[in-house]
Amino acid sequence: MPPRNTIIVVSSILALLHAYIGWRVLPDLPLDSSIRIAGILFLVASFALVPAGLLSRAVKRQPLSDRLAWAGLLALGMFSSLLVLTILRDVILLAAFVPGAYSTALANWTAAAVPALAGLVTVIGLINARRVAKVVDVDVPISNLPAALHGFTIAQISDIHIGPTIKRGYLDAIVNVVNGLEADLIAVTGDLVDGSVDRLASHTAPLGNLIAKHGAYFVTGNHEYYSNAHAWIAEVRRLGLTVLMNQHVLLTHQGVSLLVAGITDYTAHLFDASHRSDPHAALAGAPGHVAVKILLAHQPRSANAAADAGFDLQLSGHTHGGQFFPWNFFVPMQQPYTAGLHRLRRLWVYTSRGTGYWGPPKRFGAPSEITRLRLVPTSG
Repeated sequence: MPPRNTIIVVSSILALLHAYIGWRVLPDLPLDSSIRIAGILFLVASFALVPAGLLSRAVKRQPLSDRLAWAGLLALGMFSSLLVLTILRDVILLAAFVPGAYSTALANWTAAAVPALAGLVTVIGLINARRVAKVVDVDVPISNLPAALHGFTIAQISDIHIGPTIKRGYLDAIVNVVNGLEADLIAVTGDLVDGSVDRLASHTAPLGNLIAKHGAYFVTGNHEYYSNAHAWIAEVRRLGLTVLMNQHVLLTHQGVSLLVAGITDYTAHLFDASHRSDPHAALAGAPGHVAVKILLAHQPRSANAAADAGFDLQLSGHTHGGQFFPWNFFVPMQQPYTAGLHRLRRLWVYTSRGTGYWGPPKRFGAPSEITRLRLVPTSG
């Protein structure tokens, strides 16, 4: 539970933002007073539900805890869109004043558009978030790739966030799709959970059904550290995945060596100094030459150190691709890459948009993905 002063400050800001939406939108709605009263009641309910959803993990009783989470997180998604659209509306109205284009009709229809568009985006976002992630195919060109590794496939899943609104059935569907890809290797690049092993072990159990020729590998994300990373590392190992903690394994594929390494989350040292993320340490003891060196690293901002260490490919997640507008514009403030395949010197970095979602069950403009990466030789 956050400190009382933090709760008071956050609640005050939340109240002011809800009041701002009501002040700027409700008076201009071209509807009767009963609709405006309904709008006020909705904003009051939203103000109450948003913090309830965020703090629902403190409620021990089930299914009350999960129901609070669902209600609060749906409200948070709707509130986010209402706030953004209200700000955009004010920008439009302000711009209309300059050339004298402002009118009551403009104020009325833009006021009506705010809740209508917010509702539409929230519904579409919910559908996108709850469907099984689609498979995204990515070819990664590797210089001097041995013929035996042409077409070597990696299935990557990331940022599933099993917790209050994502349960066993959701993960079961993901595992079935991944197994259907018949990949050579499976990479799970962090943020698997939002909650304790005691609460979620039954829901993460399908992870143990992942099947690939060279096995499944896991690295910690920041959310594992919010949920007792040590307990989750032990649980994931119990399920049969290989957890790579600044370590590597050597694989032999059709007679050719391939190195797969994994590092702890970029911020792991803030929770446990012995877990400091270190791509160089992940290569300790490796032979002088292997055909390809692959690094699993939850956050894209590990890329500079990975490039310095000499990796060929880094697989990351964390960003969710922004998850829904306009947060995709804020990701570059913290991460070098938002989504997709990018080049950093001789290192390729692939950033997954994530296979689940965090917080509001909402994805808009940043679809979830199960990634099938294929190593291919460079052309020419």
